[in-house]
Amino acid sequence: MKTVEGDLITLALQGQFDVIVHGCNCFCTMGAGIARVIQEEFPEAYAADLVTIKGDRNKLGDFSFATVTRNGNQITIVNGYTQFHFHGESVLVDYDAVQSIFKKVKQRFSGKRIGYPKIGAGLAGGDWRRISEIIDQELAGEDHRLVVYVP
Repeated sequence: MKTVEGDLITLALQGQFDVIVHGCNCFCTMGAGIARVIQEEFPEAYAADLVTIKGDRNKLGDFSFATVTRNGNQITIVNGYTQFHFHGESVLVDYDAVQSIFKKVKQRFSGKRIGYPKIGAGLAGGDWRRISEIIDQELAGEDHRLVVYVP
């Protein structure tokens, strides 16, 4: 896994990624973290989330997405359903869901430049070491980068 510092959204808007992946809950709530920024910057991605069934546990491990054009660059925003709900003090990320999502991302977007934040390790309380191993395994051979947020 390669790591870059910066702002995932800004880098995508500058044309450095074809696909960006972020983690979502299954309740169509993009109210915090990078999901909130994505909702504001890419309302099409939020609209794709809203057409899914709110509170459907079967979304875990799947994703919705929207492809947009900004600044002459085509960007696909993947809403990965990595956690069921968005509240509580326990670990909210579902590691099996993370694995399933990245397996599907590789199947659908192989050959694209893929960027992501520390999915599941922020507000969802997951173990980044474990999550990064899953991502590396599932995106083996792909051009993918972790973007560590630096304003």
